[in-house]
Amino acid sequence: MTSGFRKAVFFVLLVGVAAVGYRCMIKPANKHLAEAKGRVEAKLAKLSELERATAAAEDIAKQLEQLEGAVKFFESRLPPTSEIQRVLHDVTVIVQEQGLKSKTIRTLEKKDNSGYIEQALKMELEGNFNAFYSFLLELEKLPRIMKIRELDLEKQKENEGQISANFIVSIFFQNKTS
Repeated sequence: MTSGFRKAVFFVLLVGVAAVGYRCMIKPANKHLAEAKGRVEAKLAKLSELERATAAAEDIAKQLEQLEGAVKFFESRLPPTSEIQRVLHDVTVIVQEQGLKSKTIRTLEKKDNSGYIEQALKMELEGNFNAFYSFLLELEKLPRIMKIRELDLEKQKENEGQISANFIVSIFFQNKTS
Protein backbone atom coordinates (compact mmCIF):
# COMPACT_ATOMS: atom_id res chain seq x y z
CA MET A 1 0.00 0.00 0.00
CA THR A 2 1.24 3.28 -0.97
CA SER A 3 1.24 6.28 1.22
CA GLY A 4 -1.22 8.16 -1.04
CA PHE A 5 -3.65 5.27 -0.88
CA ARG A 6 -3.29 5.13 2.89
CA LYS A 7 -3.97 8.81 3.13
CA ALA A 8 -7.08 8.47 0.97
CA VAL A 9 -8.39 5.54 3.06
CA PHE A 10 -7.62 7.45 6.26
CA PHE A 11 -9.39 10.52 4.84
CA VAL A 12 -12.46 8.46 3.83
CA LEU A 13 -12.44 6.75 7.22
CA LEU A 14 -12.17 10.10 8.98
CA VAL A 15 -15.04 11.55 6.92
CA GLY A 16 -17.09 8.41 7.61
CA VAL A 17 -16.52 8.68 11.37
CA ALA A 18 -17.53 12.35 11.23
CA ALA A 19 -20.68 11.49 9.22
CA VAL A 20 -21.63 8.65 11.57
CA GLY A 21 -20.90 10.86 14.61
CA TYR A 22 -23.05 13.63 13.17
CA ARG A 23 -25.91 11.23 12.45
CA CYS A 24 -25.76 9.24 15.66
CA MET A 25 -24.71 11.91 18.19
CA ILE A 26 -24.98 15.50 17.01
CA LYS A 27 -28.32 15.26 15.17
CA PRO A 28 -30.17 13.63 18.13
CA ALA A 29 -28.51 16.11 20.53
CA ASN A 30 -29.68 19.03 18.37
CA LYS A 31 -33.19 17.57 18.25
CA HIS A 32 -33.21 17.15 22.04
CA LEU A 33 -31.87 20.72 22.47
CA ALA A 34 -34.62 22.11 20.18
CA GLU A 35 -37.28 20.26 22.19
CA ALA A 36 -35.82 21.59 25.45
CA LYS A 37 -35.83 25.14 24.05
CA GLY A 38 -39.47 24.69 23.05
CA ARG A 39 -40.37 23.54 26.57
CA VAL A 40 -38.49 26.48 28.10
CA GLU A 41 -40.23 28.95 25.77
CA ALA A 42 -43.63 27.46 26.64
CA LYS A 43 -42.84 27.75 30.35
CA LEU A 44 -41.66 31.35 29.88
CA ALA A 45 -44.91 32.16 28.06
CA LYS A 46 -46.91 30.63 30.92
CA LEU A 47 -44.80 32.54 33.42
CA SER A 48 -45.42 35.87 31.68
CA GLU A 49 -49.14 35.02 31.51
CA LEU A 50 -49.07 34.26 35.24
CA GLU A 51 -47.31 37.58 35.92
CA ARG A 52 -50.01 39.44 33.96
CA ALA A 53 -52.72 37.56 35.87
CA THR A 54 -51.02 38.38 39.18
CA ALA A 55 -50.83 42.07 38.25
CA ALA A 56 -54.50 42.00 37.27
CA ALA A 57 -55.37 40.29 40.57
CA GLU A 58 -53.48 42.99 42.47
CA ASP A 59 -55.39 45.65 40.53
CA ILE A 60 -58.66 43.91 41.35
CA ALA A 61 -57.66 43.78 45.03
CA LYS A 62 -56.95 47.54 44.98
CA GLN A 63 -60.27 48.21 43.27
CA LEU A 64 -62.04 46.02 45.82
CA GLU A 65 -60.46 48.03 48.65
CA GLN A 66 -61.62 51.27 46.99
CA LEU A 67 -65.14 49.90 46.55
CA GLU A 68 -65.25 48.76 50.17
CA GLY A 69 -64.22 52.27 51.21
CA ALA A 70 -66.97 53.76 49.04
CA VAL A 71 -69.55 51.37 50.51
CA LYS A 72 -68.47 52.33 54.05
CA PHE A 73 -68.71 56.02 53.12
CA PHE A 74 -72.24 55.66 51.75
CA GLU A 75 -73.31 53.48 54.66
CA SER A 76 -72.09 56.18 57.03
CA ARG A 77 -74.44 58.58 55.25
CA LEU A 78 -77.38 56.19 55.66
CA PRO A 79 -78.93 56.65 59.10
CA PRO A 80 -80.53 53.69 60.81
CA THR A 81 -84.30 53.52 60.48
CA SER A 82 -84.59 54.54 64.13
CA GLU A 83 -83.37 58.03 63.13
CA ILE A 84 -86.14 58.66 60.60
CA GLN A 85 -87.93 61.07 62.96
CA ARG A 86 -84.73 63.08 63.42
CA VAL A 87 -84.22 63.43 59.68
CA LEU A 88 -87.87 64.46 59.22
CA HIS A 89 -87.41 67.00 62.02
CA ASP A 90 -84.28 68.39 60.29
CA VAL A 91 -86.19 68.81 57.00
CA THR A 92 -89.07 70.54 58.80
CA VAL A 93 -86.66 72.88 60.61
CA ILE A 94 -85.03 73.85 57.30
CA VAL A 95 -88.46 74.60 55.82
CA GLN A 96 -89.26 76.86 58.77
CA GLU A 97 -85.84 78.56 58.80
CA GLN A 98 -86.23 79.51 55.15
CA GLY A 99 -89.65 81.06 55.80
CA LEU A 100 -91.52 78.66 53.57
CA LYS A 101 -95.10 77.66 54.24
CA SER A 102 -95.63 73.93 54.17
CA LYS A 103 -99.05 73.05 52.83
CA THR A 104 -98.56 69.31 53.25
CA ILE A 105 -95.85 66.83 54.17
CA ARG A 106 -96.98 63.28 53.63
CA THR A 107 -95.03 60.04 53.90
CA LEU A 108 -95.42 57.64 51.01
CA GLU A 109 -94.91 53.90 50.96
CA LYS A 110 -91.47 52.64 51.98
CA LYS A 111 -89.44 50.81 49.39
CA ASP A 112 -87.43 48.04 51.01
CA ASN A 113 -84.38 47.34 48.84
CA SER A 114 -81.49 45.05 49.61
CA GLY A 115 -79.17 47.03 51.85
CA TYR A 116 -81.29 50.15 52.26
CA ILE A 117 -84.80 51.49 52.69
CA GLU A 118 -86.15 54.42 50.69
CA GLN A 119 -88.73 56.56 52.51
CA ALA A 120 -90.43 59.01 50.16
CA LEU A 121 -92.07 62.23 51.39
CA LYS A 122 -94.52 64.19 49.27
CA MET A 123 -94.12 67.87 50.10
CA GLU A 124 -96.03 70.96 49.03
CA LEU A 125 -94.36 74.24 49.90
CA GLU A 126 -95.19 77.85 49.16
CA GLY A 127 -92.98 80.88 49.50
CA ASN A 128 -90.31 83.02 47.95
CA PHE A 129 -88.29 81.40 45.15
CA ASN A 130 -84.98 82.45 46.75
CA ALA A 131 -86.10 80.89 50.05
CA PHE A 132 -86.98 77.66 48.21
CA TYR A 133 -83.58 77.67 46.52
CA SER A 134 -81.93 78.16 49.92
CA PHE A 135 -84.05 75.28 51.25
CA LEU A 136 -82.66 73.02 48.50
CA LEU A 137 -79.09 74.10 49.29
CA GLU A 138 -79.58 73.41 53.02
CA LEU A 139 -81.18 70.06 52.23
CA GLU A 140 -78.12 69.17 50.17
CA LYS A 141 -75.84 69.98 53.13
CA LEU A 142 -77.51 67.43 55.39
CA PRO A 143 -75.21 64.47 56.07
CA ARG A 144 -77.74 62.07 54.58
CA ILE A 145 -78.37 60.64 51.15
CA MET A 146 -81.52 62.19 49.69
CA LYS A 147 -83.01 62.50 46.24
CA ILE A 148 -85.60 64.96 44.98
CA ARG A 149 -87.84 63.72 42.21
CA GLU A 150 -91.01 64.88 40.51
CA LEU A 151 -90.29 68.53 41.19
CA ASP A 152 -93.08 70.82 39.99
CA LEU A 153 -92.65 74.59 40.44
CA GLU A 154 -95.48 76.99 39.70
CA LYS A 155 -95.22 80.74 39.76
CA GLN A 156 -98.02 82.38 41.74
CA LYS A 157 -99.73 84.88 39.50
CA GLU A 158 -100.90 87.24 42.22
CA ASN A 159 -97.55 87.55 44.10
CA GLU A 160 -94.33 88.36 42.22
CA GLY A 161 -91.39 86.10 43.24
CA GLN A 162 -93.66 83.64 45.05
CA ILE A 163 -93.87 80.00 44.01
CA SER A 164 -95.71 76.84 44.84
CA ALA A 165 -93.54 73.73 44.85
CA ASN A 166 -94.78 70.14 44.74
CA PHE A 167 -92.10 67.48 44.94
CA ILE A 168 -91.13 64.14 46.37
CA VAL A 169 -87.97 63.85 48.45
CA SER A 170 -86.63 60.35 49.05
CA ILE A 171 -84.60 59.73 52.20
CA PHE A 172 -82.49 56.60 52.36
CA PHE A 173 -81.94 54.52 55.53
CA GLN A 174 -80.02 51.40 56.46
CA ASN A 175 -81.86 48.15 56.19
CA LYS A 176 -81.13 46.24 59.42
CA THR A 177 -81.93 42.87 57.83
CA SER A 178 -79.04 43.07 55.35
